[in-house]
Amino acid sequence: MADTNLKVRLILYNKGSILLLRQKKNLGGNYTLVGGTIEVTEYALEALIREAEEEAGLVLKAKDLQLVHVLHKRTNNNGHRITLYFKASKWEGKIITGEPNKFKGVTWFSLENLPSNLSETVRHVLKEYREGRMYSEFKN
Repeated sequence: MADTNLKVRLILYNKGSILLLRQKKNLGGNYTLVGGTIEVTEYALEALIREAEEEAGLVLKAKDLQLVHVLHKRTNNNGHRITLYFKASKWEGKIITGEPNKFKGVTWFSLENLPSNLSETVRHVLKEYREGRMYSEFKN
């Protein structure tokens, strides 16, 4: 049976900008969204709340998160990855670069001027989300 992997990501907008993490070069060096894998003992919102604090110093509450997109992607080993994208309406905390072993920065980018090295998956999801589609598939 193929592996199935569940992930969560945060779409966080503020005054026409979106929050992005910069991966370290050895992990691709691209910009990506806050988030990660849903651990065996967690539900999706718990995982996103934990990841947001670990990766970017964000304090989120479940009541302020809304599911806005679901992505189905095939992995290189013939498995499946399902990623749930949530939008936050409120957050607290001081934005920091957490997990320095994985990320070298966290930055706000204008939606009109996204970095050229934004991951292809994130670029795809933002386009789908902004066009009002709740579900999409990404083929490598």
